[in-house]
Amino acid sequence: MKAPKVGEGEEERLQLPGGLWSKCPGCAAVIYTKELTRALGVCPKCGFHFPMSVEERIDLLCDRDSFEELDRVMRSNDPLNFRDSAKYKDRLKKYEKQTGETDAARIGRARMNGKPVMIGAMNFKFMGGSMGIVVGEKLTRCVEVACKENLPAIIVSASGGARMQEGIFSLMQMAKVSAALNRLGRKGLPYISILTHPTTGGVAASFAMLGDIIIAEPGALIGFAGPRVIEQTIKRKLPEGFQRSEFLLEHGMIDMITPRDKLKDSVANVIDLLWANVK
Repeated sequence: MKAPKVGEGEEERLQLPGGLWSKCPGCAAVIYTKELTRALGVCPKCGFHFPMSVEERIDLLCDRDSFEELDRVMRSNDPLNFRDSAKYKDRLKKYEKQTGETDAARIGRARMNGKPVMIGAMNFKFMGGSMGIVVGEKLTRCVEVACKENLPAIIVSASGGARMQEGIFSLMQMAKVSAALNRLGRKGLPYISILTHPTTGGVAASFAMLGDIIIAEPGALIGFAGPRVIEQTIKRKLPEGFQRSEFLLEHGMIDMITPRDKLKDSVANVIDLLWANVK
């Protein structure tokens, strides 16, 4: 699959009435939006994986009507009373209105091909999927419930990294979620990490890369700093496809690349294999 250029990757819609058509960032093909939806947001021409909403992601991975959401209305308390060009509280209200979510993650119990699991999914449409105290707390609780109820844990990452408006409080979430995953591992319970486009910053530097099995979607940008920042720092041109899923698989940083239409079955099969060792 041809990866989009750095800085691209968001769904680019043609300016036509009703949003009937979508333009693929991978191959520039113009696609009937209903056809794209039927294809799970995968370009039928080049295989580019369009971003999914958090609702679509949960529907993709969980059995129908099996998702039982936890901590739905948790909101940030703006611990730093942060303001730049706008108040942080106002930014939160804007994204809450745009997305219908209170922050950039949803967690809950669910079933996957009939198997009970705990799942957390990040929402890139809410402040770029940035991780603050709410995201960290929700994902930690997701893992803690998995520990308590002896369930596999699954986290789907899509993030630009730690949320600057919450400063050190956001960075603390890296350690908090990682510590919870360590407790899960000590109980011998599986943790599957699913990496989507993009997974970067403090998320990539912590729980996203701690899975017993790490599965990425094709063409996803995965890494701590972005390629342009790295090139500017080291003053060298990076290899073609650097920090894409395929590059990371080739260099042993992830375990699998799985297209979206096969993702649910692949995760369920991995859980079966890991679960056999637990039982």
